[in-house]
Amino acid sequence: MNAVFTAVFLAACCLFLFTHPDGFLPAMLAGAEKAAVLALSLLSVYCVWLGFFRALEGSGLSAKLSRRVRPLAGKLFRSDDGAALELACGNLSANLLGLPGAPTPLGIRATKAFLDKGNGYAADMLFVLNATSLQLLPTTAIALRLTAGSASPADIFLPTLLSTLLSTLCGAVLVWLTAKRRARRGHGMGKRGLLLQRGHPQ
Repeated sequence: MNAVFTAVFLAACCLFLFTHPDGFLPAMLAGAEKAAVLALSLLSVYCVWLGFFRALEGSGLSAKLSRRVRPLAGKLFRSDDGAALELACGNLSANLLGLPGAPTPLGIRATKAFLDKGNGYAADMLFVLNATSLQLLPTTAIALRLTAGSASPADIFLPTLLSTLLSTLCGAVLVWLTAKRRARRGHGMGKRGLLLQRGHPQ
């Protein structure tokens, strides 16, 4: 992807230089200024919430919340692996607060832990929950709207909550249904293989 983005950027620069050379440098400087403002705005949001997570961890509240949520998470992911469930819960918590970059390392580690235990269902469920990403507080989207000069940046709260809630429910149900279908298919294949081994025709 880096190579693709680099090629697109270079092609756009060459085209801009040929079509409007006088505007090339001002456009580059204006774009760099907007990128710096946006990066600093997002950095402040990330610092606040990551500091909040660190305070929860240091106070012991994070461990208590994890213990309370773990039974529900165990049923959701069909797993009793405490370490993997803790990583998955941390990943989902960061997603709930609209921090799309922060939960990525936790999600990768949780997925690897699930797959190491042979729990493909849990890995699939975690992937879908990350893709649908229920947003209780869309902090990144609100920060982007605020940076762009929106008069009411938090107006997206309710539409975002409803749409992501619906997408998350649909995604979780589809993972559950497809897992049951795969299980039935695997069970049927197992019975057919046993009949073939015993010399029975299909």
